[in-house]
Amino acid sequence: MIEFHRLSKAYNEVKALDEVSFTVQPGTITGFLGPNGAGKSTAMRILAGLSRPTSGTGTVLGRPYAELERPGYEVGTLLDAGAQHPGRSGREVLTLGAMMLGLPRSRVDEVLRLVGLSPKEGKRAVGGYSLGMRQRLGLGHALLGRPRALILDEPANGLDPQGIHWMRGLLRDLAGSGCAVLLSSHLLHEVEQVADRIVMIGGGRVLAEGTLADLGRGRDLEQTFLDLTSKADRSLA
Repeated sequence: MIEFHRLSKAYNEVKALDEVSFTVQPGTITGFLGPNGAGKSTAMRILAGLSRPTSGTGTVLGRPYAELERPGYEVGTLLDAGAQHPGRSGREVLTLGAMMLGLPRSRVDEVLRLVGLSPKEGKRAVGGYSLGMRQRLGLGHALLGRPRALILDEPANGLDPQGIHWMRGLLRDLAGSGCAVLLSSHLLHEVEQVADRIVMIGGGRVLAEGTLADLGRGRDLEQTFLDLTSKADRSLA
């Protein structure tokens, strides 16, 4: 389970997050939806132990990230697909990750197949990867330890339509196996296609949350999102 409880983060006088609270249950995908600058990445960085909250908590499997005994086996993160060393091959990136987790080299081959990178692509330097290939590699790195929770920040960026369809299927399979998946995006259509629940955020605050049945679909959901984010923007003006 992934849980935010009254999570706040301030930078001087600016509130990036304002008492954000919601839960991602095992076996479900929650779409974390909001425009750029809404606070999604800040919340995910706190959840992954990369930033400290001003107040409140963000926990994975009941604990802050820093207190997890074997974080690589418990939570997988994809926060920046461009963070890998450009001179290393995709296979080298995954091999280093596997070694840190004490996993056999065979897991690298499994993950490359899982994320759709061929042996030839695995041997290429990451600096020559397209953004879509980097996303696949980053997701593979997150999945090395077969984690029970996933934190994915804009994972569909750079993927072509076929790649997006593939990712939807993979995430649904992972949720079906009991994984709790938190998926951020600023693209309403993408979240709508894969999420069990949606949390809408704007101006650092949760504006609405619920299932698609609760919030509506298609144009109804789009209008709800536009109305709420516009209202949030006006309150900050």
